Amino acid sequence: MNPETAAYIGYSASLFIVLSFILKDVRKIRIVNMIGCICFVIYGIFNGMLWPVIIPNGLICFIQIYYLLFDKNKK
Repeated sequence: MNPETAAYIGYSASLFIVLSFILKDVRKIRIVNMIGCICFVIYGIFNGMLWPVIIPNGLICFIQIYYLLFDKNKK
């Protein structure tokens, strides 16, 4: 992948993570944060398998999916 494209993916990931701190609805926070984590995983893969980026963001993504699908405290 073009290094410039990978950089844009990294910047968009950071933007999604920061945006998730602005939101108030927990479901929206989880969705936006998950998008950011997915972008960081893609960024880590295309920049030479950056495991310190891929592993935590992959785990956070699965945690977000779990709470979006199985949260018992839904209104």
